[in-house]
Amino acid sequence: MVQTETGEFDGRGGRVFWRAWIPSDRVRAVIALVHGVAEHSGRYDHVGKRLADSGFAVYALDHIGHGRSAGSKANIDSIDGAADNVAALLDIASERHPDLPRFVLGHSMGSLITLYLATRAPLDVAGVAISAPPLDISAGSALQRALAPALSRWAPNLGVLQLDSSMISRDPEVVRGYDADPLVFSGKLPARTGAEILRATETVTARLDRLTVPTLVLHGADDALAAPSSADTVEQRAGAKDLTVIRYPGLYHEIFNEPEQDAVLGDLVGWLEKHLTGE
Repeated sequence: MVQTETGEFDGRGGRVFWRAWIPSDRVRAVIALVHGVAEHSGRYDHVGKRLADSGFAVYALDHIGHGRSAGSKANIDSIDGAADNVAALLDIASERHPDLPRFVLGHSMGSLITLYLATRAPLDVAGVAISAPPLDISAGSALQRALAPALSRWAPNLGVLQLDSSMISRDPEVVRGYDADPLVFSGKLPARTGAEILRATETVTARLDRLTVPTLVLHGADDALAAPSSADTVEQRAGAKDLTVIRYPGLYHEIFNEPEQDAVLGDLVGWLEKHLTGE
């Protein structure tokens, strides 16, 4: 049995909603789960339950501007603020389950936020796992990229980039569910979010040598939303001696929502279990 809980805290940018999946038996470690752009934590229910079944207490927030948290639709406000909120969520999980190993699991923009947090200052975790890190971004013209900082400042909620939902998964049911989900933002991503993502990719890439905690990178080889070459960038530049990179031939962007999700989640659980301490 897995217990589910929800809560809120005062975060950077406003009230932050979170949900958790708690094992009914002994908790072996805690995980802060960090979702991607335009979506929300509820889309990870199957991931949270799978990890909780393996003894991990999983806490997932909705970013500012996303899901049930405060803010303008899909406007992340700032990557620094998002990273602070993830750190706060991790502390909440640790307070509720003290003296246990801690992990951060991020997908897409969530993996970028995870890398930003892990390279900004030393992070007290047993490891980080990232899915589809968007470090190599080709979206938008050169002019749009040059104008991004100005648009972010003067028109932060202006829609600038439309995501193609058909590219998230090869499973048509996943795509239909995504398109029908009222908590998923289906419009063009706002200028502030786009500019913050671009800025974060440059910052993270420049300081990947500071990524020294054990790291797992998972990426679909046919990901058209976050270039698979991003996994190469982490592999080549990360300072972590304990670094595992797994590429999945044929898989799209949301590897946890592909037909092969059981195998992907099995790889994730296996890596997490190998990096538990104190057992």
